[in-house]
Amino acid sequence: MTTAPTPKIDPAKTHLLKEYKHDSPLLGCRFDPSGQFVFAGAQDNNVVRWHLDSGKKVVLTGHKSWIRALAFAAGPHAERGDQKLLFSGDYVGRILAWPVDGDQPRPIRILEGHRGWVRALAVSPDGALLASCGNDHLVKLWSIPGGELIRELAGHACHVYNVAFHPDGKRLISADLKGIVKVWDVAKGEAERELDAKILYKYDPSFRADHGGVRSMTFSADGSLLACAGITNVSNAFAGVGNPLIVLFDYKSGKVKQQLRPKTPFQGTAWGVVIHPEGFIAGVGGGNGGMLWFWKADNAQDFFNLRLPNNARDLDLHPDGRRLAMAFFDGAVRTYDMG
Repeated sequence: MTTAPTPKIDPAKTHLLKEYKHDSPLLGCRFDPSGQFVFAGAQDNNVVRWHLDSGKKVVLTGHKSWIRALAFAAGPHAERGDQKLLFSGDYVGRILAWPVDGDQPRPIRILEGHRGWVRALAVSPDGALLASCGNDHLVKLWSIPGGELIRELAGHACHVYNVAFHPDGKRLISADLKGIVKVWDVAKGEAERELDAKILYKYDPSFRADHGGVRSMTFSADGSLLACAGITNVSNAFAGVGNPLIVLFDYKSGKVKQQLRPKTPFQGTAWGVVIHPEGFIAGVGGGNGGMLWFWKADNAQDFFNLRLPNNARDLDLHPDGRRLAMAFFDGAVRTYDMG
């Protein structure tokens, strides 16, 4: 008996696979590391879990505000007692830890994380550390699974929008509202250098408001590239009028390798970005509708794009490398197959 070959990944053949519905707008989504589930954070203060194959939906209750930040601990430290964990962060500063599996997961730990919005969460490659960031200008490191606060990293002068561990686990990256990207030595708790993503920030004198920030951030698997997504050319901070942009850094040098922009004009924000192991970059935007774009690292314009049915607010890549998940304002998580 011969096994059929796995279809080749081709972004230009990306198509809708399945739709999973909730009755509240969604802010973030993540596949779990096993690839069985997709989770989403919603504006009705709930985390929602769907089984990808059966579509079975489970609502995880415990938060008291909107949730965008989601991260999984699947390393050896997280699996003491054979328990994989989901961490979720909300707009009132709390971080909840949940078992990934089970018919009706309940929070097993609640951390008073930040004063104000928990913007993002990240787990170290070895599963031993949780990083969080928020509106109190701080980055914090927590132990997994115990949840003890290990260290506060201070140095940002405004809201910290995103955190990501380098794949080697020795460095943590944090990025703020004004596009300042800091590289921290995890063991020392010291900032070593900064990268410049200030093109993703604008002060609007008409509304006397700051607008922008690094809304999504990710590394390539080998750690050589860092992508920061957001909005540029802001002309109206109140309405969020501007253009999506992904700043792609050469991590070693800290220099900008490319500014990735839509070939066709689009008004809105790049809310999610992933770097595929095959080297291309995918991003989603929301504003005047939703769009999915694909770029090559050496070309500023996308080589393929797909109109989405609603404003997209987040993006994640399945462990199989073929499927993408997107969270939408209309309350749906939609999965797409790249082939």
